[in-house]
Amino acid sequence: MPATRTQVYFTLEQRRRIDELAASRGMTLAEVVRLALDGFLEEEAPDPEAVLAATFGAAPDIAPPSRDEWDRG
Repeated sequence: MPATRTQVYFTLEQRRRIDELAASRGMTLAEVVRLALDGFLEEEAPDPEAVLAATFGAAPDIAPPSRDEWDRG
């Protein structure tokens, strides 16, 4: 996997915890950070189809505005 070298600063506590986690899982620090970042980014960018499906029919009594309203600009 191609990667970009990036410098990140951690607090001493963050670094200690990452090192412990990496050692317990047999991973490198970089693997732990990438895994955590992937999880964060997945939460921040939900699947639009899943969001739409989850809200479909949520407000069945709402009527859309007439087409005349669309051109108000």
